[in-house]
Amino acid sequence: MSISQIKNFQRRLSLLEQEALLEVNRACGHELWQRLGFDALDAIEDPERRARANYYFGQLQTARQLIEVLG
Repeated sequence: MSISQIKNFQRRLSLLEQEALLEVNRACGHELWQRLGFDALDAIEDPERRARANYYFGQLQTARQLIEVLG
């Protein structure tokens, strides 16, 4: 990959990370889950919101892992 492709990929991963973070916050209704961790997502009573939070949390973790690998 060229340097410009890597930079574009990093930028897109950063955007995905931000979007996932925003969506998990929306599903939870607050940002407290960031301090409590993943277990806080399972405490969401509404099954649809819980599923959405878990989906976006998975995206968030994937984006963060790829960002870490790329440095």
